Amino acid sequence: MIRIISALLIGVAALVPAGASAAGPIRLADDAPDSHVVVSGDTLWGISGKFLREPWRWPEVWRLNREEIRNPHLIYPGQIVVLDRNGPTLKLGKRIGGAGDRALYEKRFPQVYSEPARVAIQSIPLRAIAPFLSEPLVVDDADDAAAGIVVATQEGRVFTSPGDTIFATRIDPEVRNWNVYRKAKPLKDPVSGELLGFEAAYLGQARVSSGAGVLVPDLAAGDAVAAGQGSPIPASLVVTSFKQEIGKGDRLLPAGRPELPSYVPHAPEQDVSGRVVSIYNGVGGAGRHDVVAVSLGKRDQIEVGHVLALHRNRGETVYREDNVGPAQRYRLPEHRYGLAFVFRVFDRLAYALVMESDGPAAVADSVRKP
Repeated sequence: MIRIISALLIGVAALVPAGASAAGPIRLADDAPDSHVVVSGDTLWGISGKFLREPWRWPEVWRLNREEIRNPHLIYPGQIVVLDRNGPTLKLGKRIGGAGDRALYEKRFPQVYSEPARVAIQSIPLRAIAPFLSEPLVVDDADDAAAGIVVATQEGRVFTSPGDTIFATRIDPEVRNWNVYRKAKPLKDPVSGELLGFEAAYLGQARVSSGAGVLVPDLAAGDAVAAGQGSPIPASLVVTSFKQEIGKGDRLLPAGRPELPSYVPHAPEQDVSGRVVSIYNGVGGAGRHDVVAVSLGKRDQIEVGHVLALHRNRGETVYREDNVGPAQRYRLPEHRYGLAFVFRVFDRLAYALVMESDGPAAVADSVRKP
């Protein structure tokens, strides 16, 4: 049994997220139902899309304040979401009679109750981003300088697999589980050329089986080396999962627990402007439920749950009227073509899932506050 605070927000005076009014009035979907029964596999984005033309504006119709946006009350399969068209607002209700969309519902007020543990629905489809939640996607020079280093593999093997042993330095024996990665391509701002970090190739995970040793202080340096005790003893780790071969020179970082994107979709409170830096896995363009890296991060106050508008850069054109006189250069207006949901944030970069798009996202496209 667990104690669950229900997402019942009726009668709660709350702040609408800063900047929400700038987005214009809430518009209901043309075929918005009066209610929706939450089922397994639903997402906050998907549910709000049944009621709203702009699904990311979910927090406004739930009247969530800033703290609730960052730590939302959870919604579970079997609960009923009811639309009040006068607000419009969304709330949880309990059917008390009738059937279909026009059934009667009992208003439910904030309360605390106990029930068997259930899995709350998430903001966006987890299956689309599950591999990105635990893998160290981006490292900077500071991360790389502090990372563990594989100095040898079991019996000098070129390839490793689960159950094999690797040996590494700079391993904290208090940390049991480690991600193994290889520093891959640099990620640069497509306009300024600023180096934002390195996209890491995830290789697998390893668990410490014995701690690293140190120099024996009772022996002189020369004697210690001669006795085979003058070099640090690397830590032994057992490979527990395997995605690519692990070898000498590969790096290790502590494996943290996956951060589930439970934040409700919401716009940044301040104006932001960045670019699409890369399309994950190097495909030519990103469509719906593809992952992009953008040149915005913690330093720009970007956080998990932020929704960013994607704008296509149409470039410039040159026109000379009637083929006489000087040529005039025109910068074509950008075209907003989609939305992306930020689900993992680093210092200067963030990864976002394309949620809506009427065309492929490309490197150098602009990302801004919607």
